Amino acid sequence: MNFDRQTTLRAAVTLTGIGVHSGAPASICLKPSSANSGVVFLRTGIEGMPPQLIHAKHTKVSATELCTVIGDRGPASVSTIEHLMSACSGLGLDNVLVEIDGPEMPIMDGSATEFVAAIEATGMVTLAAPRRYLKVLQPVRIENGRAFAELMPAEQGFRLDVEIDFDTVVIGRQRKIFDLDAKAYASEISKARTFGFMRDVEQLWKAGFALGASLDNTVAIGEDKVINPEGLRYGDEFVRHKVLDAIGDLALAGYPIIGEFRSYCGGHRMNVRILEALFADRANFAIVETQPVFAAPRAVQMAAVAPAAFAPDLH
Repeated sequence: MNFDRQTTLRAAVTLTGIGVHSGAPASICLKPSSANSGVVFLRTGIEGMPPQLIHAKHTKVSATELCTVIGDRGPASVSTIEHLMSACSGLGLDNVLVEIDGPEMPIMDGSATEFVAAIEATGMVTLAAPRRYLKVLQPVRIENGRAFAELMPAEQGFRLDVEIDFDTVVIGRQRKIFDLDAKAYASEISKARTFGFMRDVEQLWKAGFALGASLDNTVAIGEDKVINPEGLRYGDEFVRHKVLDAIGDLALAGYPIIGEFRSYCGGHRMNVRILEALFADRANFAIVETQPVFAAPRAVQMAAVAPAAFAPDLH
């Protein structure tokens, strides 16, 4: 099998859960899609409107407060897309139609691992079309106070160098350098969960956020400890989740990236802004057909026999 060809799913797969911010039930169905279509969301269940197609591109981002939202600022939108986008990018899934029946993606366990499991369960197939990449040609940088994000050229592959610095002993300063690779993504990044501070919960609830957050889908941070009884999945799970988010947000470029991403105290807004800065000048990038160092997607390797559906429930 030629792993420099575009991929799609072998068959449809369904997942159900709740939205972490809305607390409402959420269901998605991932379906095979044609070459060069990319990741496209089909938003159904919009009152008074027919289903809407929303392409997962940085130009479609309408909000980045606490999560990444694509579509308009009205009812025709989908929020918290970053974990699924991360799973698709991490595994090398190029083309997929995401049917979703509400305004927010299911949070699952707060990481991307259940999306990874679903994709691997149904498997991927290669298409005839060659995979195309976005190659960074010259450095691009944005800053916001002490925070910054930058994209730099690289000969091959995609490296992420993410650093966070929180004024709490529970997190402190953490840094993770990660070369995007399907097998390493599944084992080192996809299981890292989203996190939040107990001191912020009441304020978030009043603002209409985190209504579905619980210890089942969020690492809760108290004054001096992690509240979850099972503890952390990794000693540096916090920065690993920031890597997971960055992979998902940067997938909104529409192509796998050949280059290096570096961020300090970044987040969804900075991740999207660096794409805006990159695309602002045609001299910053090129669209190429080549093969960087990227392991064969595990879902392709495991796709010989796969069930038609996978539907974990979140309680």
